[in-house]
Amino acid sequence: MEATATRLVRTLREAGHQALFAGGCVRDMLLGKEAHDIDIATSARPEEVQKLFPRTVAVGAHFGVVVVLQDGMEFQVATFRSDGAYRDGRHPESVTFTDAEGDAKRRDFTVNGLFFDPVDRRILDYVGGEKDLRSGILRCIGNPAARFSEDKLRLLRCVRFGASLGFEIEKATFDALLAKAPEITDVSAERIRDELVKIFTHPNRLQGFDLLDESGLLALLLPEVAALKGCEQPPDFHPEGDVFIHTRLMLSLLPTHVSVPLVFSVLFHDIGKPPTFRRDETGRIRFNGHEGVSATMTTAIFHRLRFSNAETEETVTCVKNHMSFKDVKNMRVATLKRFLARPSIEDELELHRVDCLGSHGLLDNLEFLREKQVEFSNAPLIPEPLITGRDLITAGRKPGPQFKKILDAVQALQLEGTLGSPDEALAWVAAQPEFREAETGAR
Repeated sequence: MEATATRLVRTLREAGHQALFAGGCVRDMLLGKEAHDIDIATSARPEEVQKLFPRTVAVGAHFGVVVVLQDGMEFQVATFRSDGAYRDGRHPESVTFTDAEGDAKRRDFTVNGLFFDPVDRRILDYVGGEKDLRSGILRCIGNPAARFSEDKLRLLRCVRFGASLGFEIEKATFDALLAKAPEITDVSAERIRDELVKIFTHPNRLQGFDLLDESGLLALLLPEVAALKGCEQPPDFHPEGDVFIHTRLMLSLLPTHVSVPLVFSVLFHDIGKPPTFRRDETGRIRFNGHEGVSATMTTAIFHRLRFSNAETEETVTCVKNHMSFKDVKNMRVATLKRFLARPSIEDELELHRVDCLGSHGLLDNLEFLREKQVEFSNAPLIPEPLITGRDLITAGRKPGPQFKKILDAVQALQLEGTLGSPDEALAWVAAQPEFREAETGAR
C-alpha cells in the first residue's frame, strides 16, 4: 500500500503540486503500527487530481476530496483546505483551499495533524503533534471547545483515540470534553453507534469504558449502563460489588478480539437488574426475570442506535439466555444438543465465562458444556429429521397445529438416540394416544 501511495505522491509532485501523506496513517507509522488506509493531502485542486489519474471518484469534490483507484486499492486524495462555519455541528458549510499548514490547523487532534513526505522521508509538523505523540498526550488543535463545537462527533473520537492509543487526554481538552459532552446528542445515531463499536471492540475497551463514564458520555448515550452504579447484588454470589463494578470487571476479562454481539451482551446482560431489584422476606436480594427485562431493554437500545437486525438478534439472544447456563447439568440430552446448536453459542459461552469470573468464579457449568461439545462432536448436533410433515400426511394424518408437537417430540427422541430410523419414528407416533386425534381415519 505504501509503495502505491508513494507513486501517487510522485505523480502529483511531478505535475508541480505538493503532496503528502496525512492524518492517522502518519500517526500510526510513527507509532510503529501498520497503516490500513493512507490518505494524501495535496495542493492540487480536485479537477487537477482527476486529470492526473485515470480512475477516480469525486466523493466530495465540494470539500476537495477525490478517491483515486490504483492497484486494486482506494486512496483519498484531498486538497489542502480550511473549513468555514460548522452550522450543523458536523460539517462545514464551506471550505477554502489553502496550504499544508492551514490544513493541519483545521484538524481535530495534534497527533492527527501530522504530514509525511514519502519522497524526502520527512515529517511536517505544524501543530506539535510529534511531541504529543512521544509524550502520549491527546490534545485538541487550537481551542478545544471550538474544535468540539465544530464537529460534535469529536467528543466520542476523543474518547476513542484516548483509549485506543492509551494516551492521557490533556487537561484543557478533557475540561472541554466535560463541558461539551451534553451536545453529543446532536450527532446522528448511526455515527454514535459506529464510534461506540470501535471503542468497545478495541483491545483497550476498558479504558474506553472508563473515559465514557468519566466524561459523562456514558450516562448520555447508554443511561441503562450508567444506572447500574449502586445497584447492590447478593455478596455470596457477587463479592466483587455492585452491578456496574461487575460489568466493568467482565469487560476487562474479555479476550483481545471480540464480536459486536459478545461485547454488547456483556454491557447489557444485567441492565434489567435495577428495575427488577427487590428484597424477599428474608432480606435476600432478588432480580427475578431480569434476563428477560435486559433482553427487552437491549432490543430498545439497539433500535435506538440503528444496529442491524442480525446484530440485534444475536446480542439479544446472548442476553436473554445468559441465566440458562445454571440449568445445563439437568437438561435432557435433546435439550442440551439444541442448546449447543445455537448459532450464537460461542459468544454465549464466552459471556458465561466472564460472567462467572467476574463474580463467584465457578466454571463447572462451562467445563461441563465444553466436555459435551467434545462428546457430541462425532455427529451433527441437529441431524436431518427422521420424518417430516409430508411423511405424516402420507401416513394418513391431517395437517394441523399438532404436527409441530409430533415432529418436535420425534426430534427429541432422535437426539437422545431412542429413535434411529423413519420407520421407528412413524411407529412410535402411531402408538402415542395423545397424537391419535391427528389421524383422519375412524377411531
